[in-house]
Amino acid sequence: MSSTTSSTDRSTTGKQASWAGVASLGVGIFAIVMSEFLPASLLPRIADDIGVSVGAAGQAVTMTAVAAALSALLIAVVLPQADRRRVMIGLTLLAVLSDVVVALAPNLPVLLGARLLLGVALGGFWAMATAMAAHLVHADHLGRALTVINSGVAVATIAAVPLGAWLGELWGWRGVFLMGAGAATLALVLQAATLPHVAPGAATGLRALGATLRSRAVLAGLLGILLIFGGHFNGFTYIRPAAEAVSGIDAGGLALLLLVFGIGNVLGTALSGPLADRALRLSVLLFPALLAAGMLLMLLTGGAPAGLFAAAALWGFGFGGVPTTVLTWGARTEPTRLEQIGGLIVTVCNVAIAAGAVVGGLLVDGISAQTPLLAGSLAAVSGAVVLVSLRPRR
Repeated sequence: MSSTTSSTDRSTTGKQASWAGVASLGVGIFAIVMSEFLPASLLPRIADDIGVSVGAAGQAVTMTAVAAALSALLIAVVLPQADRRRVMIGLTLLAVLSDVVVALAPNLPVLLGARLLLGVALGGFWAMATAMAAHLVHADHLGRALTVINSGVAVATIAAVPLGAWLGELWGWRGVFLMGAGAATLALVLQAATLPHVAPGAATGLRALGATLRSRAVLAGLLGILLIFGGHFNGFTYIRPAAEAVSGIDAGGLALLLLVFGIGNVLGTALSGPLADRALRLSVLLFPALLAAGMLLMLLTGGAPAGLFAAAALWGFGFGGVPTTVLTWGARTEPTRLEQIGGLIVTVCNVAIAAGAVVGGLLVDGISAQTPLLAGSLAAVSGAVVLVSLRPRR
């Protein structure tokens, strides 16, 4: 039997174990992303306890985002020869350590340092997830595997803020972060039990990253991804003032609106993987288009509650499918540099979050609360057009 055949056999057998490994990655990203968003509902308590302003405590979120962007870009460069199983487990262990130190932090510098560790874990883990998933499942099922992993992101995004607020009342904010450490510890155990040893790819280091960036298709695709994510966060960061301006919705209605958005997000995530595996170009166009349609529908509802909630569901569904779709696009475009393209995409997404929030803020202050919805929808559609015009390799 040839070595090629043997490799194929290995890639198409033992699927139960492989999918268990994929699930462990999903639990890992859930735990890390949940920890990322926990401060959103706990900032006043944190600030009072360590004796700083709410704005100063809010830099815990900033530190995580900055570290995540750098970690995603450089993780494969810094660890070119490390066993990828050990890298993923090490990053999850870093998240456990971060949450424990936050829970015990006596002052702001210690807290910010711990959140820096979480950013390294977040960016590195998400950047390496695509390459790791490619070792666990057949190439034709990569989109499905990324759906499982990104479902952890979707559920964490919905659960973190209300869970943090509720448990913060029961346990205090430090207890909530210990709970986050417990979730990451569970992921750590699952990964140790299910992930195989994986050698780094042939393409590693700065040279591989530079070669990836020299591809015109990659650069164009990253621009498209920047527009899609930036467009989404241009509107979503300011969804409350936009919804209030359109409909006069109160705080309770807004909470329900965000829940509807979250449910749509989970459903979009669930559909995106199978669709990306079968029809990637359709997925690249469809999900950003639905995202944009939801933003526009919210703008055009005229304040009708049914229209407002339908818009949130459509918007959430569209955005739910975007992460899996763009990561699958990256894997098809650079199949021999999965770690590099994954890192670049995650870095661009973090940049887009910051850029979208900044541009949206300027539009809200300078024009109107609804303007980010229009600008964001146009940016998302433009990004989709850029991506669909490119033809990733099979």
